[in-house]
Amino acid sequence: MIIQVQKNIEQILLEEIHNKIKQIGYKYSHVITPSNHYIICIGKAEFDIRILGCLDGVIDIHRVSDSYKLVSKKWRVKPTEIKIDGQTMIKEGEFSVIAGPCSVENEQQLEAICQHLVQNNIKIIRGGVFKPRSSPYTFRGLGIEGLKMFSNISKKYNLKIITEVMEISQIEQMYPYTDIFQVGTRNSQNFNLLEELGKIEKPVLLKRAMSGTIDELLHSAEYIFSSGNENLILCERGIRTYEDAYRNTLDLNAVPILKEKTHLPVIVDPSHGIGIRRFVEPMTLSAIMSGCDGVIIEIHPTPEEALSDAQQTLNFAESQSLFNKIKEVVKMREKIYV
Repeated sequence: MIIQVQKNIEQILLEEIHNKIKQIGYKYSHVITPSNHYIICIGKAEFDIRILGCLDGVIDIHRVSDSYKLVSKKWRVKPTEIKIDGQTMIKEGEFSVIAGPCSVENEQQLEAICQHLVQNNIKIIRGGVFKPRSSPYTFRGLGIEGLKMFSNISKKYNLKIITEVMEISQIEQMYPYTDIFQVGTRNSQNFNLLEELGKIEKPVLLKRAMSGTIDELLHSAEYIFSSGNENLILCERGIRTYEDAYRNTLDLNAVPILKEKTHLPVIVDPSHGIGIRRFVEPMTLSAIMSGCDGVIIEIHPTPEEALSDAQQTLNFAESQSLFNKIKEVVKMREKIYV
């Protein structure tokens, strides 16, 4: 059960609510975000929720049977919108494209990519500066100095940055230069990191664990929300299966299931999902028809020279073609799913 109370509720009213919850036999905990105050109640006793709903200071009350309560669609029917600096960037009904390099490499690379994105009216650029690589001998990113360079160049083009955070200690130093914090597949169940990201006031994109279930992804999102951050985006990026003909199995089944289960926006990463450059386009277009709210794609001026993920990265001609097709398929989806 979720009880929403007044943001700055008087202590005497809060105590009255606490006492009533205890009388019913439920345990409770508080979740306070920058804009809302929730009381999460756990218990099994049957009761008339009007007993609590009529108390002073209570705004709303909902029964939520899911173990992931705050991210559940059972209490918040209106889809969550992601805003940055007051501007809506990701929302249901307005398809969003995020694109950029796997790794930030140098100024020339970033300048070229930013210009390409602006020409295509894309508002968010992706790029890694802390890279979780399978081999310790491969390029692992430029670190915080690379992020500062990334931020300076992106601001010049009025682009918002999404980049991956790997450790709790990185959050504070990344904060001034990052618009959306990305949690990669390897950290999707790093609950200490998730809890710390719940304490910040910037959006978090949470990728599905490489062998994670949908419920596990939603529970990971619950860790962030329950720590105080409502600005969450879920990302299907493919899961590891027995198939080795491609990098991952892009589970587009997950998109409509997640859209049914949660009010959070859902995007798809076809670059990591299939990991083969020539198939990124058909999987992107398939993802659109599955009902996602956006995609995140890897691009590079010369993918063959990219320091990471060259095999799945699109060049400018390929990405231009894809951006054009995305617009057409989004229009088609709008006509079909009226």
